[in-house]
Amino acid sequence: MEQKKIEKIDIKVDENVALGQYSNLAAIRHSREEFIFDFAFIFPDGPMGKLVARLILSPAHAKRFMEALIANVQRYEAEYGPITPADMPPPVGFVH
Repeated sequence: MEQKKIEKIDIKVDENVALGQYSNLAAIRHSREEFIFDFAFIFPDGPMGKLVARLILSPAHAKRFMEALIANVQRYEAEYGPITPADMPPPVGFVH
């Protein structure tokens, strides 16, 4: 059986995307067709926050994302020690 050759994919990264966004809260919802990941920043000095990014993934890609995240957390903890979870944030609602 012939193996398929995997080609490298180059991805262009705009500077504003490369700088990244800090998030201290994530909310995940799903339907049959997609998973929606909302990343927000909750301000430390008041009961307010701002949505900084929304990613919409197919179920198959969401599962690959989960597996990659698990593997990365395990490697992080192997190198730096266990991650101690912080307190859960209060419930949030999104306003437009």
